Amino acid sequence: MPAGAATWLVPLALILHGFLGWHAVATPEGLDLSLVNAVSVVAGLVAAVAWISGLLATLPAIGTVVLPVAAVASLLPAFIVNAHRFRYGDDTLAAVHVAIALVAYAMFLVAALQALVLMGLEKRLRRRTLDPESAATPPLLTLERFLFRLIAVGFLLLTLTLASGILFTEQLFGKALVFNHKSVFSVLGWLTFGALLIGRWRYGWRGRIALRWIIAGTVFVFLAYLGSKFVLEVLLGR
Repeated sequence: MPAGAATWLVPLALILHGFLGWHAVATPEGLDLSLVNAVSVVAGLVAAVAWISGLLATLPAIGTVVLPVAAVASLLPAFIVNAHRFRYGDDTLAAVHVAIALVAYAMFLVAALQALVLMGLEKRLRRRTLDPESAATPPLLTLERFLFRLIAVGFLLLTLTLASGILFTEQLFGKALVFNHKSVFSVLGWLTFGALLIGRWRYGWRGRIALRWIIAGTVFVFLAYLGSKFVLEVLLGR
């Protein structure tokens, strides 16, 4: 593909994805946050974060995973209809809470993908099997520093998600925190990424140690939202 075409094709695809996602979620009957719509939105946000951060250019391997998945996910709402109206869609705090949570999840997914790619590059560097195209890749330490900045921003957004969720549940149910699978997995993810950042700052964690924590934290936040939706909507039919 010509370089000039690549510069506008991705943002154009992201705009189209955003339009389709908004059309599927914002219905006349209210916000539809069904599993397929959530998957479509998260996949679009993952692609957007990867593009805005420049990772699609610096680490093309991420694009080979993210872009096809986002393309397929954008079409899911057209083929799978399972309306799930968000009861508090007209509540500003609830809408902000959901928006921040989705962006945080997307950032952690991008971070997990970047960590996996960096681990692959590090292995190939040790075995001296890097291909010529890897010469244009920024130094691993530079990419690693960016990875932890991405995680730090995601951790901040996850903290805001938990804080807004506490305010939201207290406003609706008179309790500061409702303990369910979603809140438990969210807290576990928050603790995992918090421990990772402390370990990075205090002990200089990197490589396989950091990767394990990143994957574990990403699994927790994935289960907190998309995983819980899968169980409720697909397995339990609610």
